[in-house]
Amino acid sequence: MRALSFFLAVLLAGTPAFAMSRIKDIATIQSVRDNQLVGYGLVIGLQGSGDGLRNSPFTEQSVRSMLDAFGVATESGSARLKNVAAVIVTATMPPFVNAGSRIDISVGSLGDATSLRGGTLIMTPLRGPDGIVYAVGQGPISVTGFAAEGDAASLTAGVPTSGRIPGGAIVEREVPGQLKDVQTLTLMLRNPDFSTAITVTDAVNRFAKKTYGHNTAREQDARTILIDKPKNISLPRFIASIENLRIQTDTPARVVLDERSGTVVIGENVKISRVAVTHGTLTVRVTELPTIVQPSPFSRRGETAVEPNTVLSVNQPDSQLAVIEGADLQTLVEGLNVLGVSPADVIAILQSIKSAGALQAELILQ
Repeated sequence: MRALSFFLAVLLAGTPAFAMSRIKDIATIQSVRDNQLVGYGLVIGLQGSGDGLRNSPFTEQSVRSMLDAFGVATESGSARLKNVAAVIVTATMPPFVNAGSRIDISVGSLGDATSLRGGTLIMTPLRGPDGIVYAVGQGPISVTGFAAEGDAASLTAGVPTSGRIPGGAIVEREVPGQLKDVQTLTLMLRNPDFSTAITVTDAVNRFAKKTYGHNTAREQDARTILIDKPKNISLPRFIASIENLRIQTDTPARVVLDERSGTVVIGENVKISRVAVTHGTLTVRVTELPTIVQPSPFSRRGETAVEPNTVLSVNQPDSQLAVIEGADLQTLVEGLNVLGVSPADVIAILQSIKSAGALQAELILQ
């Protein structure tokens, strides 16, 4: 906690009172978006680390279908291959890619293959949510993890059953309707906020009034700003002229608590009303030390017995009462540090302060 306080103190000292952000960093254009693709394929060339065809029957069916397409006749039950693996191929097609462009793809094992290292993905169609093929993937797989196994021990580093193929897919079809014939841009804030939406609208209108002689932007809700494209200017050039405008963003007061990792994130606008807090922990340790009792020598009726022996220890460290009043983020952290508690205890304290109605912020538990 002392290190956390020092870090936040340095951070606040080096940060301007009013941080300015570019519009391109806090908002996206609705028509400009990525598109996810997925496909099912086969990886060949594995060194005995592929699917067990008895445990993964779909792999055997896929191999037979592929061989039939190549004119190779196979008999049922005769294929016992270990160098083939069924995989799911995923890709994200960025905006403005044309047919013939290359995109990266990710490959993950679907069956019981132990490693994809050294394998090659054969031609795999990648489809969008509409079922249309937008790209085709193929190529050698780059796997960072590895697995080694012996008779009595095994070693695995990373994830050898997944990998990537940089530039492994060729785009076959463009996504239609990206910024074509768009006269009104829809700007979407990444963090919805009415104050930020109004600030963005005013900044765009000031620029448009000075440059084009009239306002072009209007807010719709906490996330959406509508911007009309001026005449006699291309849409990419107009977007480039407004995306670098700097504005002051506004964020709600939030406290995020992650009990699994003990992470506490406190927003800059979080305030705590004056409240007194005490926090102490009670530790009870129970230790079993059984004693083995042996019978006397030459005793006919004596039996070996176990005599239970339990040791109890109770530790309750001294706790102190501290007054916490968070006028700003640094004061709040310093007030929590007065108690000398761990991050897990800070989580419990903040939850109790919220229940008392003294935490003027939204509390989010993860």
